[in-house]
This record gives sequence, structure tokens and C-alpha cells, in this order.
Amino acid sequence: MATPIKASHSRIYDIFARWSTLSYQYAAWILLGALLVTVVCGLYVSRNLGINTDTTDMLSEHLPFRVNMKHYNETFPQDMETLLVVLDAPTPEQVYLATERLAAQLKKDTASFYDVYTPNVDVFFERNGLLYESIPELEQITDRLAAAQPLIAHISENPTLSSFASVLTRAVDELREGRSMELQPVLNGISATFDARLSGSPRALSWQSLFNGEPQKNKYQQLIVVKPKLDYTQLSPAEQSIAALYAAAKDVGVSENGPVRLRITGEVALAEEELNSSLRGMEYAGIITFVMVAIVLYFAMHNAGLIINVLVCLTMGLLLTAAFATAAVGHLNLISIAFAVLYIGLGADFAIHFLLRYREILESGTSPAEAMHLSGGDAGAALTACTITNAIGFYAFMPTDYSGVAELGIISGTGMVISLLVTLTIGPALLRYFPRKLSTKATTKSSVGKVLELSLKWHKLTYAVTFVALVAALAILPRVTFDYNLLNMQAQNGEAIRTFKELLLDVDNSPWHATALARDRKEAERLAQQLAKLPEVTKVVTIFDLVPAEQEEKLSLIEEMALTMGPITNTTQARPMGGEAQVNQRKSLDTLAAVLDRFIAERPDHPALASVRALKASLTALFVRLDAASADERSHLLQSAEADLLTTLPSALQSLRIATEAVPFGMKDLPESLSSRWESRSGEYRIAVYPAEDLNDNDALRRFVRSVQQVAPNATGAPMVSLEAGEAVVQAFIQAFLLALAGIVIALLIILRSMKYTLLVLTPLLLSSLFTAAFTVVLNVPFNFANIIALPLLLGLGIDSSLHMVHRSLNNEMVSEVLIHTSTARAIFYSALTALVDFASLMFSSHEGTASMGIMLTVGLTFTLLCTLVILPILLKAPAQSIKV
Repeated sequence: MATPIKASHSRIYDIFARWSTLSYQYAAWILLGALLVTVVCGLYVSRNLGINTDTTDMLSEHLPFRVNMKHYNETFPQDMETLLVVLDAPTPEQVYLATERLAAQLKKDTASFYDVYTPNVDVFFERNGLLYESIPELEQITDRLAAAQPLIAHISENPTLSSFASVLTRAVDELREGRSMELQPVLNGISATFDARLSGSPRALSWQSLFNGEPQKNKYQQLIVVKPKLDYTQLSPAEQSIAALYAAAKDVGVSENGPVRLRITGEVALAEEELNSSLRGMEYAGIITFVMVAIVLYFAMHNAGLIINVLVCLTMGLLLTAAFATAAVGHLNLISIAFAVLYIGLGADFAIHFLLRYREILESGTSPAEAMHLSGGDAGAALTACTITNAIGFYAFMPTDYSGVAELGIISGTGMVISLLVTLTIGPALLRYFPRKLSTKATTKSSVGKVLELSLKWHKLTYAVTFVALVAALAILPRVTFDYNLLNMQAQNGEAIRTFKELLLDVDNSPWHATALARDRKEAERLAQQLAKLPEVTKVVTIFDLVPAEQEEKLSLIEEMALTMGPITNTTQARPMGGEAQVNQRKSLDTLAAVLDRFIAERPDHPALASVRALKASLTALFVRLDAASADERSHLLQSAEADLLTTLPSALQSLRIATEAVPFGMKDLPESLSSRWESRSGEYRIAVYPAEDLNDNDALRRFVRSVQQVAPNATGAPMVSLEAGEAVVQAFIQAFLLALAGIVIALLIILRSMKYTLLVLTPLLLSSLFTAAFTVVLNVPFNFANIIALPLLLGLGIDSSLHMVHRSLNNEMVSEVLIHTSTARAIFYSALTALVDFASLMFSSHEGTASMGIMLTVGLTFTLLCTLVILPILLKAPAQSIKV
């Protein structure tokens, strides 16, 4: 092993000692030149640096899942980058009409949208919808309509509350006399409608539900798939399209105060919402961080001039790094934009070490010029070693498939070189003017050093605690996981994420499903059969499923249904208004109530008794409200009740008429808007594969993806993208970490010329990495696409801190008892504390990914600090020799 030689005799020491001295002597010219360079870089960056928010570009396009996804997007481009417009209403009639109108309005706006598709709202489905019902269901619908035909015919001729009540009175009377009628759905629907009006949450009665014999649900839903025109030169690519969508909804009467509720989700809306919540989290964190960093720097420097020095060096270095990013890459992505955070964390570390070293030498009684020479040489030698190891760590990401982080690597790696030059050029020049006066009196032992003395005093206990913690961390390590679910990274209170998770609950129509492609019909049918047999799959859908079976038998039932209904015509005759109408309405309702009382008294064992009792209770509550109301209030309440009961009747009858006009059809008769989503122009068939388990569970996600891929290796979709992208990211970081570790070890061996001291530098880094990984399990904060970006910063700070300690120990031949009281220990503590308050504020972000990154950085930096200032001094306890750098 080569013997280290004193660092102060090294070439790097001499170069930076002279460099700093020249910067100090010619401070005015240096600062003027720096100001001009900063202005030019600022203008260059503002005019040329772009932002690419397309997350699909962050992973290599040569990865298999990217190849599959690209092929699918080229085959079915209408399914790529879409918005899901979700419309909810109390009745199927209302939501159908609103969806139809909004889709028509959106199709007119070709400037904002490429394509608008309504999966279930189409004339084709309206006409042929009954063919998709089973034969038993059609028979039941026919029987119910036959029984209700007289009721429907009478009401449609005179659609008023009085007429409705009179018809219902006769029907209840006939039921009381023994006629077989299925009135329970009608009675229950009317009762629920009255109760909703009286409770202040009115909802219309769904006649379509009555025709189908189904109880009316609280909510009915329709979807519109919209392909917006995105502008990736903007920070929010879909902002204009989403604004146009809301404007179109307002134009067709879909508003917050109406019965129809509109929500927007889908991959584009989720990405937009994630970006906005992430930026909001960064803004709030920035305000908190600015205040906290200023406080930490004050305690570190105790001098406003030194604080200004740090901030100026950071600002200029950041601008120069941004200018390099503009020239070398041309844009930032959602990953590489983190270079600013990384630079602040490591750039502050460089400046604090240099300035505290300068003050320490000055306090020893040295003149300012000599102190500048010595501190420039000492800091230059140490920071050069840190720059080399940091740059290696960042550049190691360049060869990986994770291009988003590869760009971050080249920007941040070069940023470290820029930080070194700025710190030792601008820092000395500023010290000529800021601060004007700096204390030359040696300070007493710092509080940091006094605390660290305890670990040296109780070094055996420290060894024991470290050993126990090491064993526990190694035991926990196998339980470290990676969360592949991109939804878990977003702010969970956003409308897009809440709506999307609600859609996921419908397993049969989940937007998270796999999609396979087949070259021809034979292959499509074979794949569909094989996929349907998988236990992880609940159903498989192809274009062939869109052509219903047994059409002839179903059409005969539909013809019978049309004959049973007869020519029902809905009229909108003039209705009497004023007091006469109120009298007639109240009289009809009183008559109905009397008939209900008679039914309850005479038929106590009838199956419809519960429904009759419920309607009677609703009428009684209505009468109490009417009797207590003024004339105007009574008129409004009765008119509202009439509208609630009859408003959907015309559209329901219209839909029923159209449904009875069904004709037989084959696959060639499917509308192009539908068939083009299942069969491409090139003749490829799309196969939709729906999971049987909840894919929010990572194990279930893996089982589903792997089982589908065994049958259809080219399958794609959100489940495949999430899992494969996650594994590619993990693989990229493992590869980068191993490359970085190998490069750093080689660099340290060259710099330190000692295996022993190389291991001493690496020990705190490896220990803190192990403890941080273990704590992700303890805190239940798994690695994800966001917080894994913290690893390069932790690697850089870990290497910096331990290398500074080892370098100072060897360079000045210090034992640990002296080392912990030096500016190096204080600089490590305060630079880490500066970064700590910077990143701890991220924990309070509403964006889950940002918050998890804050937790990861806070935990990681805490362990880095402990391992460097508590464990490393004990390992360095023996006197050390000097080192050549």
C-alpha cells in the first residue's frame, strides 16, 4: 500500500490556492464578468429551455413493453392519450340525453379534439340494444310492458299529475279486487320520488327503469372517450382542451347546479392533475424551505455576508447548470427538472465547506490573503475529490434505459463541476466585499463538537448499537418493495384520481385492463379462448362479442313487444294553470290516498302491501307540507312533483319505440366508430382482457400481467406499462448504482491511494443506504417512481460527507477528538441540516410521490449524518497520516 503524502503539496492544492487568491485579488473584474455571464445565461435559458411533460419518453423505446405499446398506439391511435368524461345523473334518460348532447358539441370543436367516442350512447345501440339481452330477460320485459300498457297509454295521452294519480288510483283498485298486476316497481319509484323532493334532494322518476322492471339506482353513468389535442411545449399540455371541454358542457346545460354531474379523468387528466399537485407541493415546500434554510445558514455562519455568499454562488451555479442543460439536452423532463433540487443540496454543501474553512483559518490569526490561499487549497483539494466521485455517481445513470434519469445524470454530473468552479471563483471574490468584517477571534468548542464527544466517549456502546442496527436492517432488507401503481403517487383528493378509482371498482368495465393484438380472426379467437381460461382473468372481449347470438328468436320477441305496446303517442297538451290546477291535483292525490288506505285495510296479506304502505306514507308527508305552505309554495311543490314524475316519460317512450325497430345485423353492419376500435385498418384484432383481482395490489398486478403475457407476449395496457416500467426503473437504478459504486471505488483508490481509507469513506455510505432501505419497510413507504430519484442525492451527500472527514483527518494529521471540533465537522452538519430542512418540507405535500420523496430524503440524510459524524469518527479514532490528492 502506498504511503499517503501531505495534501498541501499536491498539484490540485496549489492550483486552487492560486486560483482562489487571484479571484480574491481581482474581485471586481471577476464579479463583473460573473454578472454578465449570469445575465447572458439567464436570457439563453428563458428563451431556449423547453419542458417535455410526456412521461412515455422517459424510458428507452427499445424496451419490449415500449415496443408493444408503440405498435398498439400505431394500430389503434384513437386509444392513445385520451380523456374519460364521466357523466352521472339520477336517471338513465337524463344521463343519456346529456351525453348525446355533449358528444355532439365536442365533435364540432375540431381545434381542441381529434376524436370523440361514446361507447354506449349511439343510435346503433339504441335501436339494437334489446338484442344484447338474454331471451329470458326479453320475455320478462315483454310481460311487464304488456301489464303496464294501459297505464302508460293513459298517462302518455295526458301527462299531468292529476291524470297520473287517477290512472294509478284505478290500477291500485284493480289490484285490490284481485287482478294480477306487477305494480310494486311503480309504487316504489313514485314513493322514492316524492321522498326525494320532500327531503330537498329531488330526483326524477326513471320510466326506463320501470319498463325494465328494475329498482331505480341512485346514480346512472355514461362515458365519453375524448382524444384531445395536446401541446407539449406548455407545462400543462391538456389545459386548453380541458377548458374547452368544460365550456362545451356549459353550452349544453351541464352545470354544477343541474341534475347531471360531469367529471374528467383518464390518462391525460391524471397526468395533468399529478403535475399540478406536484408543482403546488413544490411551491409550498419552497416557501417553507427558504425560511428554514436561512435560519440554518445563520446558525452555521453567524454572518449575513457569508449567507449572501452562499446564496449568490448557488444562484449563479444553478443558472450555469441550466444553461448547460439547454445546450446539451435542450429540454427538461419531469425527472431531470429535479436537477435544481440536487444542485441546491450539493452546491450549498460545497459553499459551506469552503466558507467555514476560510473562517476557521482566519480565526487562527492568519491574514485574509493568506487565509484565502490556504482555504482555497484545502477546500479545492477536498471538493475536487467530492466533485469527481459525485460526477461519477451521476454519470453512471447515462447508459441506463431510464432516459429521464439519464438526462438528469448528465445535467447534475456536469453541475457538480460547475459548482466546484463557481464556489472557488465567485466565493473568494465575494469575500473581498461580503462580509466587510469577519471575526478573527477563535471560537470555543461548538455545540456540534460537544455532542459528538459523547459518541467517542461511549464508543463501545456506539459499536454495539451499530451492530444491532446492522443485523436488524439486514433482516428487514428482503421485505423492501417497489410500488408499481402509478395511481398511488398522486394526490388522492383530486377529482381525476377519485373518479378513476371509482371506475376501477367496476371490474367488468375497468379502465385498467390488458389489450392483446391478433393478426387475423383465427388467432384472435384462439387467444380469446386461451385467455378466458386463466384464473387471473374475469372476462375477454373481442369484436365478435358485439354481434349477439340468437337474433331471430330475440327479434320475434321484440316484434311481440311492439304489438303489445301498440301506437303510444306522447302529447304535450296545454295544461290548466292556477288555482284550478292545484285543486284538481290535490283532489286526485287525495283519491289515490283513500284507495291506498282501502287496500291496506282489505288486503293485509298482499305481496304489494309494503309498497302500498310506503307510497301512503310519502303522500301523507306531502300533504303535511302542502297544508303548511303558502299558495305560491303549494303551486311550486305540486309542479315540481309533477315534473319529477313525468319529465323522463317522453324520452323513455322514444327509446322504447326505437328499440322495437331492431333488425338483424352482422359484424360488417357495426358502425365504423365502434368497429374501428376493435379491428384496425391493417386487419389486426383487439382483444380486451379484464382482471379478476384488484390490480391496486402489486402481487395481483404481477400475477395478472405475467399470466396474460404467457399467452399473449405482445399484450399491452396500463397494467403492463406500470409493472414493466417499474421493473425497468428498478433495473436502471441497480445498474447505475453498481456502475457508480465501481467508479467511485476506483476514483477513491486513485485519490486516496489506500484501500483502508477507501473503505472508511464507503462505510458510512453503505451503512446509511442499508438503514434507509430498512426504514422504508418500517415506515411503510415503499420505493416508487418518484422517491427513487432521491438515491442519487443521498449517494452524493454520503460520499461528500465521509470524504471530507477522511480527507481532513489525513490532510491535517488529526485524531477524531480534534476532528469533530473542526470546521469540517460543522460544515458537514450544517450542510446536511440545510438539505434536511429543504427536503423535510416535501413530506407535507399533497402529492403522494413528492411526500414519499421527502420522507426518503429526510430519513436518508439523517442516517448519512449519523453515520458520518458518529460512527466514522470512531473508525478514524487512531492518528492518521497525510494524504496526497
